[in-house]
Amino acid sequence: MSPRGRLAGTRPRRTAAAAFVLATACWLTGCGVAGPDPPPPPPPAASPSAAPTSEPVTIVTGLAAPWSLVRIGTSVLISERDTGRIRELTAGGALRDVVTVENVAHGGEGGLLGLAFDGDDGLFAYSTAADGNRVERYAVEGAPGALRLSDPRIVVDGLPRAGNHNGGRIAFGPDGMLYVPVGDAGDPDAAQDPDALNGKILRLEPDGGIPADNPRRGSPVYTLGHRNVQGLAWAPAPDGRMFASEFGQNTWDELNEIMPGGNYGWPVVEGTGGEERGFVDPLQSWATDAASPSGIAVIGDRILIANLRGEVLRSVPLSDTATSEEFYARAFGRLRDVFAGPDGAVWVLTNNTDGRGAPRDGDDRIIAVPPALLD
Repeated sequence: MSPRGRLAGTRPRRTAAAAFVLATACWLTGCGVAGPDPPPPPPPAASPSAAPTSEPVTIVTGLAAPWSLVRIGTSVLISERDTGRIRELTAGGALRDVVTVENVAHGGEGGLLGLAFDGDDGLFAYSTAADGNRVERYAVEGAPGALRLSDPRIVVDGLPRAGNHNGGRIAFGPDGMLYVPVGDAGDPDAAQDPDALNGKILRLEPDGGIPADNPRRGSPVYTLGHRNVQGLAWAPAPDGRMFASEFGQNTWDELNEIMPGGNYGWPVVEGTGGEERGFVDPLQSWATDAASPSGIAVIGDRILIANLRGEVLRSVPLSDTATSEEFYARAFGRLRDVFAGPDGAVWVLTNNTDGRGAPRDGDDRIIAVPPALLD
């Protein structure tokens, strides 16, 4: 199947496509390799461009409103928003339930949302409870293929919650700190209040403590003036820039470069035009009906953005963050997350079963596409 909107002049090379299919098959079957592998290193900066070509491969189907992906060894864990389940996709292609997160208050955009792995033995999960959003830590036990999670420990709780604008994408930065976006939870003005947690990106130590080098001493707030951040990613060293995707209201969605202590303008400014007032302008903005950017990933030399309402995978080159290309427009419906799969593959998570999409046979699913081979 050919992607809609693929750039003219972009054509797949059969040898690379064959290698991609073989690598994907090897991940699903193990290719005869015994025992779990250690977590893979992050993709190198010099890897091929990551915009997808044709011939996507379906990795798994039958997911229910999936939200986040995280890799542990040879397995991938998947969160499901409305069921509260954390599921394991094994290297052999099996899908098994690991745990159902307790006391999740489902409804609207709330539920079980983002996952993050600390690279050691800790899985962190962001979910909605009756008294607010929270992040919990589970100790990871067992080997990939039979992972287990211990009883959870609260890292932070009581975060602002509402029927929408709950944030929820969590990630560990290159500094080892846990970054936690919190939506404005229906209170836009609070996004400009440095003492409120609405509309912020928080920076925490893995145990929930406040890092001594945060922009404001004693505060978990790293940046403010956000409406609803749902994507976080970092460029590899030595670049190291931090990026976030953000939902606008009725006009502009945004891709932002995140600066310590930065104020991103909401609700005073949506999109560009706030620099003269001390706000950080976005790198790019798109009309809301063309975007709704959720999960993002830096793979190779590009930022890849999964779009819900726009139903496209958008690619932004690190060398020119004012430009972008669109791939697979309307081909798979709503896209919730994008993820660095095995051997340079780009994994895309669809989100058509959350009540806002039009489910297709087999939805929701994970689709893998090979790295781009641009002329």
